[in-house]
Amino acid sequence: MTPHRPTLPLMPARAPAPLHHRAAENLAFIRSTLERSGQFTAVPGRGGVIMGLVALAGAWLAHRQSDTASWLMVWIATACIGFSVALVSIVWKARAARVPLLAGPGRKFAFALAPSLVVAVLLTLPLAASGQSELLPALWLLLYGTAVTASGAFSIPAVGVMGIAYLALGAAALSTPHWGDFYLAAGFGGLDIGFGIWIWRRHGG
Repeated sequence: MTPHRPTLPLMPARAPAPLHHRAAENLAFIRSTLERSGQFTAVPGRGGVIMGLVALAGAWLAHRQSDTASWLMVWIATACIGFSVALVSIVWKARAARVPLLAGPGRKFAFALAPSLVVAVLLTLPLAASGQSELLPALWLLLYGTAVTASGAFSIPAVGVMGIAYLALGAAALSTPHWGDFYLAAGFGGLDIGFGIWIWRRHGG
């Protein structure tokens, strides 16, 4: 006699996902891919931290100056050093990630960032010469915040959030201009370090 072998119950076949569900998933994937491809991701995290440290040192040194001309020279030197750090960091990260700087999102990022920065440079010396240097911290923070917010439309979300934070600090600096060095240290120092660490951890470099 042939021994009786117990038969295993057949597992019910899983029904394929409805076509419209699969289509929605495919569209969501395509949309997320296009969004990532339209972002400039070479925003430097470590470079932002270094820029923040440079700004804190500049704020400490500027606050110790006894005249406006020396104070302004310290901040101009600080801005030049910070800009150099940012430029080198962006180029380094873009090359490492093979992200083009002068095409696509990189070009849009630069064009959105540049106008407000140029306006800040053009207004700095006339305001200082007319004896209104107490307005410069608010001017710098507001215009830098405008530049970063605009460029954030073509970059990672952290950039846009940082721009809004700069705008808030600039608005506060307008109401208490005698605290200018404090606001500059909080913005170009504290915000750059904080968001630099955030970008470094979540987006690398």
